[in-house]
Amino acid sequence: MKRLLALLLALALLVTGCGTDNDASADEVDLPMRIISISPTATETLFALGAGERVVAVDSLSTYPDDSPVTDIEAWSPNIEAIIGYEPDLVVMSSNGDLQAGLESLGVTVVVQDGPASFSDVYGQIQTLGAVTGLVAEAANLISEMKTEIDGILDGAPDASGLSFFHELDNSLYSVTSATFIGEVYALFALTNVADPADADGMSFGYPQLSDEYLVDADPDLIFLADTLCCAQNAATVAERPGWGALSAVVNGNVIELNDDVASRWGPRLVEFVAVIAGALRDAGA
Repeated sequence: MKRLLALLLALALLVTGCGTDNDASADEVDLPMRIISISPTATETLFALGAGERVVAVDSLSTYPDDSPVTDIEAWSPNIEAIIGYEPDLVVMSSNGDLQAGLESLGVTVVVQDGPASFSDVYGQIQTLGAVTGLVAEAANLISEMKTEIDGILDGAPDASGLSFFHELDNSLYSVTSATFIGEVYALFALTNVADPADADGMSFGYPQLSDEYLVDADPDLIFLADTLCCAQNAATVAERPGWGALSAVVNGNVIELNDDVASRWGPRLVEFVAVIAGALRDAGA
């Protein structure tokens, strides 16, 4: 952590004191050259920033972009011995106190990035990765491009107020409420989330498990499937579920098959997720 704080301070001083002299900044600080990402979102962001050549290993779920150095390091239960075997000087990961402490005791800088609660959190994580890799300007440009593209999508999106939706995380009917980041993405379009009443007290932390009966009663106008890859779900399998064939979304052809990875990660491809929602609304005649 001390190495990380020192690096961030050095980069901040260089940015304010050296103007646009990015080459000088990179030469004067000890930038990480052997990066391990145990976060699919961080992997996508590192490559988008231009740090891909310095990424020596990623977890087993970091399959995008195609040239990511995928290993058998478990995303959910990474092994410290396997990580150290790659001799990293920077590891990006989600919260794991024991692993973080173990890596830092060996002199490895660790950056922890958990799921965001807002768009500000998303952009903040990109800024952090830009800072620790010496790609501050690239991070600023990426954030600016994402904001511009999302604003453009929203400007051309139809009015969806009055329409309801269900976002399916898996085929056991876990969903997300408006209190989650995914829910916040849908809120950009003023859509009504049918899962919200199922977690009104917040006891499910924004991820309630619904039932067939609940969803038949809610009758959403649109159904977004974020389990096409993990669970082989599609419009046809949804229509075959008990009682689902009469749902408005099914009858009107508004079951949208998402790419699980795009819908569950908050890196640069967040723009794609926003665009898919906008396209679905246009197809639905909103």
